[in-house]
Amino acid sequence: MVVCLPYSVVERANILITDDDGHIREVVRFALEGAGYDVTEAATGAQALEFMTHQPFDLVVLDIVMPGMDGLEVCQNIRKSYDTPIIFLSSKDEELDTILGLELGADDYMAKPFSPRELVTRIKVVLRRCRGHPPEPMPEATVSYGPLRLDTARHTCTVQEALVILTVTEFALLVVLARSPGRVFTRQQLVDAAYGPGHSVSDRTIDSHIRRIRKKLELHDIDAVETVYGLGYKMREIYHISSIPPNKPSR
Repeated sequence: MVVCLPYSVVERANILITDDDGHIREVVRFALEGAGYDVTEAATGAQALEFMTHQPFDLVVLDIVMPGMDGLEVCQNIRKSYDTPIIFLSSKDEELDTILGLELGADDYMAKPFSPRELVTRIKVVLRRCRGHPPEPMPEATVSYGPLRLDTARHTCTVQEALVILTVTEFALLVVLARSPGRVFTRQQLVDAAYGPGHSVSDRTIDSHIRRIRKKLELHDIDAVETVYGLGYKMREIYHISSIPPNKPSR
């Protein structure tokens, strides 16, 4: 599993653009190179996966609807070996596919047509989180909750020394919740903490990320994130072992 590298190690981000539309790739490349990023283009999902086996990328911009292997399948394949941040590009009428993409491990998404400037901003936010520079400073290097340890400097999550693979967004959300057990965070507060103020992210996006966090923690017998209906989410004040039987599908 490839993990995010600290900011001091990765100085110039290399972005992989995957879209079958050559015009969109050209527009995104122009915007990203103007922002100082290195850019690699892939016209198909299979080509993107091939590129990833030969060189590291700091972030992938991924279209959902492509001939052959679509973006959802590409995302699923990437998550088998890498935790490279993924931002989906999707048409406005593909909401269900977008939510499914988030469930598969994407960090963010933008609807087409999109603003190249906003895409660059979102990429900067995701890379800052990955490189240990969240929107708000973290006072402690390690956040603990029962056997759960979140190392914000190394961007690692462990449960009794077993590594829990989280995406950049999942890690940011879990740090916010774990730092203040018992405190209820609205979805908007979680958006601000994970994406930075001023970003428009749907409630369903946050819900998808929370579901993935729960599933991953439940694999380590941790039942930690509690839904406060009508308000948002919180970390249980007192840690306790998950009551979910092994191999039973989580909620």
